[in-house]
Amino acid sequence: MKKVSVITVNFNQAEVTRALLLSIKNTNTYRNIEIIVVDNGSEADPAIKHSALFPDVIFIRSAINLGFAGGNNLGISKATGDYYFLVNNDTEFTPGLVQKLVEVLDDHPNAGIISPRINYFADPELIQYAGFTPINYFTGRNNTIGKYQRNGNYFNGITRPTAYAHGAAMMVKKEAIEKAGLMFENYFLYYEEMDWCERMKRAGYHIWMRGDAVIYHKESATVGKNSQIKAYFMNRNRLLFTRRNAPPFAALVFYVYFMLVVVPRNIWNYIKAGDYNYITVLFKAIWWNMRNKKDSKQLGISLKASA
Repeated sequence: MKKVSVITVNFNQAEVTRALLLSIKNTNTYRNIEIIVVDNGSEADPAIKHSALFPDVIFIRSAINLGFAGGNNLGISKATGDYYFLVNNDTEFTPGLVQKLVEVLDDHPNAGIISPRINYFADPELIQYAGFTPINYFTGRNNTIGKYQRNGNYFNGITRPTAYAHGAAMMVKKEAIEKAGLMFENYFLYYEEMDWCERMKRAGYHIWMRGDAVIYHKESATVGKNSQIKAYFMNRNRLLFTRRNAPPFAALVFYVYFMLVVVPRNIWNYIKAGDYNYITVLFKAIWWNMRNKKDSKQLGISLKASA
């Protein structure tokens, strides 16, 4: 039986993290498991509050906020499992979740990452994710399969490769990380898992989704559903992802499309909504990419180097 390291990152959300740990405790039947909570520089250390209730959980604390990729990479560096199940702290498990994902990775040697179907916690019948389509590098867009659908039973019979895993919940083989490297930390927030999937594919692995393995997601509990932080990193990292992964001609077309279509459209929408500060945020995201051109070439540290 493969050992699974469940890794989650906390940032000022101790009660949200507690709910996740309780859901694992109440639903998980997979025996060979360890749970790691990485605190990303929160104001209060969650270990002080929760270690007595969860004595088997490994609590790791970073003095600073390392971002999504950095926090998970820190957890991976301390993990001892064969598979790493990276989950957002604002998710909750369902029975059989870990076992179902392990089965796919066990049965398919070329499977490097697998995500479960993700449903919204606030509306448990509503689907958030059942796979992704490939990104169109000319526009930097793709689609989420199943999003806002309620026909969950349809996806129960589907286990298949998909274009990308979902960062809220993805189980990864240790051997795949040893070949592809850890997540690229300069994203800080958003797009890092898609970049990771591209590197996994270049290393010879496939990305999978299992529809009858379900996790519930509270979505954006840390940064908020709409915030200037989210707008900044979504725009900044959309450009960064394209720089790192798109073929040269497609990247050129995307830059023209972004500056002549996306930027004017977003500015107009911000003006109509009265969100004038978001205009500054948009240009900060563009300026970051202009100032950090070398960042697109870095591949991230290896698993062995981080140990």
